[in-house]
Amino acid sequence: MSEHYYSNKPQTESKPRQWKFTLLGNTFTFETDTGVFSKSEVDFGSRVLIDVFEMPKIDGVLLDVGCGYGPIGLSIAKNNPDREIYMMDINSRAVSLSQKNAQLNGVQNVRIFESDGLAAVEPGTKVAAVLTNPPIRAGKETIFKFYDGAYELLEENGELWIVIQKKQGAPSTMSHLEEMFSEVDVVEKKKGYWIIRAKK
Repeated sequence: MSEHYYSNKPQTESKPRQWKFTLLGNTFTFETDTGVFSKSEVDFGSRVLIDVFEMPKIDGVLLDVGCGYGPIGLSIAKNNPDREIYMMDINSRAVSLSQKNAQLNGVQNVRIFESDGLAAVEPGTKVAAVLTNPPIRAGKETIFKFYDGAYELLEENGELWIVIQKKQGAPSTMSHLEEMFSEVDVVEKKKGYWIIRAKK
Protein backbone atom coordinates (compact mmCIF):
# COMPACT_ATOMS: atom_id res chain seq x y z
CA MET A 1 0.00 0.00 0.00
CA SER A 2 1.37 3.43 -0.87
CA GLU A 3 2.12 5.71 2.04
CA HIS A 4 -0.51 8.19 3.17
CA TYR A 5 -0.82 10.68 6.00
CA TYR A 6 -2.06 7.95 8.41
CA SER A 7 1.50 6.74 8.84
CA ASN A 8 3.58 6.93 12.00
CA LYS A 9 6.72 8.26 10.36
CA PRO A 10 6.23 9.72 6.87
CA GLN A 11 9.06 8.81 4.51
CA THR A 12 8.42 11.62 2.02
CA GLU A 13 11.11 14.29 1.97
CA SER A 14 10.31 17.13 4.35
CA LYS A 15 9.47 20.41 2.60
CA PRO A 16 8.01 22.72 5.26
CA ARG A 17 6.13 25.85 4.29
CA GLN A 18 4.08 28.50 6.11
CA TRP A 19 0.85 30.25 5.19
CA LYS A 20 -1.94 32.18 6.92
CA PHE A 21 -5.57 31.20 7.37
CA THR A 22 -8.46 32.75 9.31
CA LEU A 23 -10.58 30.49 11.53
CA LEU A 24 -13.29 31.64 13.97
CA GLY A 25 -12.19 35.24 13.44
CA ASN A 26 -8.52 34.60 14.30
CA THR A 27 -5.75 34.66 11.70
CA PHE A 28 -3.36 31.76 12.17
CA THR A 29 0.09 31.15 10.76
CA PHE A 30 0.32 27.45 9.99
CA GLU A 31 3.48 25.54 9.17
CA THR A 32 2.76 22.42 7.15
CA ASP A 33 4.83 19.81 5.36
CA THR A 34 4.69 16.87 3.00
CA GLY A 35 3.24 13.69 4.49
CA VAL A 36 0.43 15.44 6.38
CA PHE A 37 -3.23 15.85 5.47
CA SER A 38 -4.31 18.94 3.49
CA LYS A 39 -0.94 20.68 3.64
CA SER A 40 -1.83 23.64 1.38
CA GLU A 41 -4.95 24.97 3.11
CA VAL A 42 -7.39 24.07 5.85
CA ASP A 43 -9.59 21.49 4.13
CA PHE A 44 -13.26 22.29 3.62
CA GLY A 45 -14.58 19.55 5.92
CA SER A 46 -12.46 20.71 8.85
CA ARG A 47 -13.61 24.31 8.28
CA VAL A 48 -17.27 23.28 8.43
CA LEU A 49 -16.67 21.27 11.61
CA ILE A 50 -14.85 24.22 13.24
CA ASP A 51 -17.66 26.61 12.31
CA VAL A 52 -20.58 24.52 13.58
CA PHE A 53 -19.03 22.93 16.69
CA GLU A 54 -20.78 23.90 19.91
CA MET A 55 -19.02 23.57 23.25
CA PRO A 56 -20.69 20.88 25.39
CA LYS A 57 -22.33 22.03 28.61
CA ILE A 58 -20.39 19.61 30.80
CA ASP A 59 -16.91 20.04 32.25
CA GLY A 60 -13.92 18.19 30.87
CA VAL A 61 -11.20 18.31 28.26
CA LEU A 62 -11.75 18.20 24.51
CA LEU A 63 -9.91 15.74 22.27
CA ASP A 64 -8.90 16.48 18.68
CA VAL A 65 -8.20 12.99 17.30
CA GLY A 66 -6.12 12.88 14.12
CA CYS A 67 -5.20 16.52 14.63
CA GLY A 68 -2.83 16.82 11.66
CA TYR A 69 -0.96 20.14 11.85
CA GLY A 70 -3.63 21.44 14.22
CA PRO A 71 -6.35 23.64 12.65
CA ILE A 72 -9.33 22.14 14.50
CA GLY A 73 -7.82 21.92 17.98
CA LEU A 74 -5.89 25.19 17.83
CA SER A 75 -8.78 27.30 16.50
CA ILE A 76 -11.18 26.00 19.17
CA ALA A 77 -8.55 26.32 21.91
CA LYS A 78 -7.81 29.92 20.90
CA ASN A 79 -11.50 30.84 21.23
CA ASN A 80 -11.99 28.91 24.49
CA PRO A 81 -8.94 29.67 26.69
CA ASP A 82 -10.67 28.24 29.77
CA ARG A 83 -10.84 24.76 28.18
CA GLU A 84 -7.97 22.33 27.81
CA ILE A 85 -7.70 20.54 24.49
CA TYR A 86 -5.70 17.38 23.90
CA MET A 87 -4.54 17.03 20.30
CA MET A 88 -3.21 13.72 19.01
CA ASP A 89 -2.15 12.00 15.79
CA ILE A 90 -0.36 8.79 14.85
CA ASN A 91 1.76 10.82 12.40
CA SER A 92 4.87 12.06 14.23
CA ARG A 93 5.45 14.79 11.65
CA ALA A 94 1.90 16.08 12.18
CA VAL A 95 2.40 16.10 15.96
CA SER A 96 5.61 18.15 15.62
CA LEU A 97 3.82 20.61 13.33
CA SER A 98 0.91 20.97 15.74
CA GLN A 99 3.34 21.69 18.58
CA LYS A 100 5.11 24.30 16.46
CA ASN A 101 1.82 25.87 15.33
CA ALA A 102 0.60 26.13 18.94
CA GLN A 103 3.77 28.13 19.70
CA LEU A 104 3.55 30.22 16.52
CA ASN A 105 0.00 31.27 17.39
CA GLY A 106 0.36 31.65 21.16
CA VAL A 107 -2.07 28.85 22.02
CA GLN A 108 -1.19 27.47 25.46
CA ASN A 109 -4.27 25.52 26.60
CA VAL A 110 -3.36 22.44 24.56
CA ARG A 111 -1.52 19.15 25.12
CA ILE A 112 -0.21 17.64 21.90
CA PHE A 113 1.07 14.08 21.67
CA GLU A 114 1.50 11.05 19.45
CA SER A 115 -1.28 8.48 19.70
CA ASP A 116 -2.68 5.63 17.62
CA GLY A 117 -6.29 6.74 17.72
CA LEU A 118 -7.10 7.42 21.38
CA ALA A 119 -4.71 4.82 22.80
CA ALA A 120 -2.42 7.34 24.54
CA VAL A 121 -5.21 9.15 26.43
CA GLU A 122 -4.80 8.35 30.12
CA PRO A 123 -7.65 6.28 31.61
CA GLY A 124 -9.75 8.41 33.93
CA THR A 125 -9.33 11.57 31.84
CA LYS A 126 -12.57 13.53 32.06
CA VAL A 127 -13.56 14.05 28.42
CA ALA A 128 -16.41 16.40 27.45
CA ALA A 129 -16.09 16.17 23.67
CA VAL A 130 -14.14 14.41 20.93
CA LEU A 131 -13.71 16.01 17.52
CA THR A 132 -12.38 14.19 14.49
CA ASN A 133 -11.96 14.52 10.76
CA PRO A 134 -11.21 10.80 10.51
CA PRO A 135 -8.50 9.40 8.23
CA ILE A 136 -10.72 7.82 5.57
CA ARG A 137 -7.75 6.22 3.83
CA ALA A 138 -6.94 4.23 6.95
CA GLY A 139 -10.10 2.17 6.40
CA LYS A 140 -13.43 1.65 8.11
CA GLU A 141 -12.08 -0.66 10.83
CA THR A 142 -9.60 1.99 12.01
CA ILE A 143 -12.19 4.76 11.91
CA PHE A 144 -14.78 2.73 13.84
CA LYS A 145 -12.11 2.14 16.49
CA PHE A 146 -11.90 5.94 16.82
CA TYR A 147 -15.65 6.05 17.45
CA ASP A 148 -15.63 3.14 19.91
CA GLY A 149 -12.69 4.65 21.80
CA ALA A 150 -14.44 8.00 21.99
CA TYR A 151 -17.56 6.38 23.46
CA GLU A 152 -15.48 4.67 26.15
CA LEU A 153 -13.70 7.90 27.15
CA LEU A 154 -16.59 10.36 27.07
CA GLU A 155 -18.34 11.47 30.22
CA GLU A 156 -22.11 11.01 30.48
CA ASN A 157 -23.67 13.57 28.08
CA GLY A 158 -20.29 13.98 26.37
CA GLU A 159 -20.33 14.44 22.60
CA LEU A 160 -18.49 13.04 19.59
CA TRP A 161 -18.29 15.42 16.61
CA ILE A 162 -17.31 14.01 13.21
CA VAL A 163 -16.95 15.45 9.72
CA ILE A 164 -17.25 12.88 6.95
CA GLN A 165 -18.34 12.92 3.33
CA LYS A 166 -21.56 11.12 2.46
CA LYS A 167 -19.80 9.21 -0.33
CA GLN A 168 -16.99 8.18 2.05
CA GLY A 169 -19.18 6.50 4.62
CA ALA A 170 -21.38 8.99 6.48
CA PRO A 171 -24.45 6.68 6.42
CA SER A 172 -22.51 3.67 7.77
CA THR A 173 -20.94 5.95 10.41
CA MET A 174 -24.44 7.00 11.49
CA SER A 175 -25.56 3.37 11.75
CA HIS A 176 -22.51 2.42 13.83
CA LEU A 177 -22.94 5.36 16.20
CA GLU A 178 -26.65 4.70 16.69
CA GLU A 179 -25.78 1.29 18.16
CA MET A 180 -23.90 3.00 21.03
CA PHE A 181 -24.88 6.62 21.57
CA SER A 182 -28.19 7.84 22.98
CA GLU A 183 -28.58 10.63 20.40
CA VAL A 184 -27.08 10.87 16.91
CA ASP A 185 -27.83 13.88 14.69
CA VAL A 186 -26.59 15.40 11.46
CA VAL A 187 -26.15 19.04 12.45
CA GLU A 188 -24.93 20.28 9.06
CA LYS A 189 -24.71 19.13 5.45
CA LYS A 190 -22.57 21.13 3.06
CA LYS A 191 -21.11 20.18 -0.33
CA GLY A 192 -21.40 16.48 0.46
CA TYR A 193 -19.87 16.78 3.92
CA TRP A 194 -21.90 15.77 6.96
CA ILE A 195 -21.25 17.04 10.46
CA ILE A 196 -22.44 14.35 12.85
CA ARG A 197 -22.89 14.86 16.59
CA ALA A 198 -23.34 11.81 18.82
CA LYS A 199 -24.26 12.32 22.47
CA LYS A 200 -23.50 9.67 25.08
